[in-house]
Amino acid sequence: MVVLALDHLQLAILPAGEAEARRFYGERLGMAEIAKPESLVGRGGCWFAVGDIQLHCGVEQDFRPALKAHPAFLVDDLAALEDRLAAAGHPVEPGLPLPGYDRLYTADPFGNRIELMQRRPD
Repeated sequence: MVVLALDHLQLAILPAGEAEARRFYGERLGMAEIAKPESLVGRGGCWFAVGDIQLHCGVEQDFRPALKAHPAFLVDDLAALEDRLAAAGHPVEPGLPLPGYDRLYTADPFGNRIELMQRRPD
């Protein structure tokens, strides 16, 4: 038996933080929100699709942001996204050099670390 692929990842959010998650992941990062299964709707949170992978924003009562562990999202225009995030008041810091990529770090409204990466054409 082997792992075949990554199906989804989950980030914790504050209780009643769904509107902020939708604004950040949906509006700012451009991810499509998808419906949660009916059996899980009562738990709160919201889900997004990123290609074949899902991002689940789950409510955690004793919330603490992920300051080191993080998802890394490939983007098509890192500079434009950096401008959009900075204009919306999200912290933006450059990532250390990584062969073949430009990258930066930001934080979602809950303080979770998020990496954004763009492949270099060279």
